[in-house]
Amino acid sequence: MSTLEIRDLHVEINTGEAEPIKILNGVNLTIKSGETHAIMGPNGSGKSTLSYAIAGHPKYTVTQGSITLDGQDVLEMGVDERARAGLFLAMQYPVEVPGVSMSNFLRTAATAIRGEAPKLRHWVKEVKESMSELDIDKAFAERSVNEGFSGGEKKRHEILQLGLLKPKIAILDETDSGLDVDALRVVSEGVNRYKERENGGVLLITHYSRILRYVKPDFVHVFAAGKIVESGGGELADELERDGYERFTRAAV
Repeated sequence: MSTLEIRDLHVEINTGEAEPIKILNGVNLTIKSGETHAIMGPNGSGKSTLSYAIAGHPKYTVTQGSITLDGQDVLEMGVDERARAGLFLAMQYPVEVPGVSMSNFLRTAATAIRGEAPKLRHWVKEVKESMSELDIDKAFAERSVNEGFSGGEKKRHEILQLGLLKPKIAILDETDSGLDVDALRVVSEGVNRYKERENGGVLLITHYSRILRYVKPDFVHVFAAGKIVESGGGELADELERDGYERFTRAAV
C-alpha cells in the first residue's frame, strides 16, 4: 500500500514578470493505492498546476505546505527521484523528442525505474504485448518519441509508459483531451488495466465526465480558485456535467 499525501499546498508560478502569480491556495488531498480520484474544474482553476507541482516542474514554486509519498518528502526530491520513488505524470501535451526512438526511450526509462536493464528478450515481448493492448502499431517502436504522432497516438504512448513503468501513483493530466470515442475507450482500458494489475493510485484531472464512464472514480473533487472546494462520489461528476461549475466558482470567490 502506498499513500500520496498533500497538505495545505500553496504554489506560485514565475512568469518572468515582477511578481510571481499565486495559483494554488491550500490544497489538501490524500490518494492511496487502488483509489481513483478525479479532479474536475474550469479552465484556470489550478488543476494542471497541481500535477506539475507534484512532478517537480521548475517553473512552479511551492511556498507553503507539503507533499509526501509513503512518508518521504517529495519536495526534497529532484524530478527523476520522484519518478523512481513511484510517481508518474501523463502530460496534457506530451512533448516530441526527435532522434530518440520509442523503443530506446521506453527501455531507458524502465532501466532507470527498475535499477537494471530489463533482459532484452523478455522486454521485447513485454513491449509488444503492451502495444497490442493499446492498439499501437508495432512500427511505432522505431519512430522518434511523439514526433508526427496524432493527439490520440501521443496519449496512447503515455498510457503505454504507465503500463510498462508500473508506478505507485499515476497522475493523468487531461489524458482524455483531444481523443475520439475509440481512442478514449482504448486509453481508459489501459488506465483500468494499470490499476487492476498494479493496485496503483490514480489522480485523474479532467474537464468532462465522459472519461469517468470508463474509468470509475472512487472520489470526485471540484477544483476552484486554486483549491478543492467540494468532494463526493460519481454523482458529483454527474451534477457538474448537468449544471456546470458556476455554483462552486461563485462560492470559492
